[in-house]
Amino acid sequence: MLVSEKELTNLKLKSVKSDDLKEFALSFNIKHKGTAGELIKKLIDLSPDKIDSFIRRKYQLRVKNRQKLISDAELIKEVNKVKGINWGVVQGQLDQKIQSEYVRKFYRYEELISGVKDRLYDEITSYVIATWYNHWTTVLIEDHIGLHPRVIPTLKNNFGVDIFFDKQAFDLKTTYLPRGYSIDEAIKNPQQLAIWMYENQGAQRFGADNRLFVIFADKNNLDQSWKLKRNFDFVFEKIDDFFNDTTVSKKDEIVFTFKNKTYTTTSKVLLIVK
Repeated sequence: MLVSEKELTNLKLKSVKSDDLKEFALSFNIKHKGTAGELIKKLIDLSPDKIDSFIRRKYQLRVKNRQKLISDAELIKEVNKVKGINWGVVQGQLDQKIQSEYVRKFYRYEELISGVKDRLYDEITSYVIATWYNHWTTVLIEDHIGLHPRVIPTLKNNFGVDIFFDKQAFDLKTTYLPRGYSIDEAIKNPQQLAIWMYENQGAQRFGADNRLFVIFADKNNLDQSWKLKRNFDFVFEKIDDFFNDTTVSKKDEIVFTFKNKTYTTTSKVLLIVK
């Protein structure tokens, strides 16, 4: 749902770490003792521009600190070393797989060790590579988004809010076009794709918060869409075009159903297709 300016300011301040809130308050000679909630009440009436400027400066510092460990150029080289993506193990089901296919299946120690070496080792290695690739390509993409002049990023994990864009809060989701979903239909009707994404999310991670979906799709081969995600020159150009020109309004509200309940939320879709 669309939020008011007052609600937006409150969400922005909630996305700032407690120590940073104290630093921010001190810069305006505001008493900086107390809980984060008490500090937010003291800071809520400050100019939105001052709040935005502080958050941007802190976020830029965080990105620079990460880049001291590995530069963007070096990180791009590393993710380009990945030859293929094979999840091997379904996310969240590793322990279940080990229990059912190894712990409870084998009676003899030597057979257990042989089974682990022959199959489980490769599956886990594939899974780790896939999640590593997904994590660091997402870091580069989300840093690029967070540094865009029309975006205000968050400074801490804040469930349901990753960025503020066009005076609204969004949970940022970077993913691939669902298997079996028509690319042409997604391009033609991105709102329907957003509804599908909400209605088919996992129950354990359910959310009805505003979401901004960045979705990758290789038109010639959907299974190769993971490679498109690391085509950073192309991806960053599409991201910049989107955030330069896109606005958020009541037209972006969608209605979806999950487990027989109906929800209304606001969603935007950035479909990156090549």
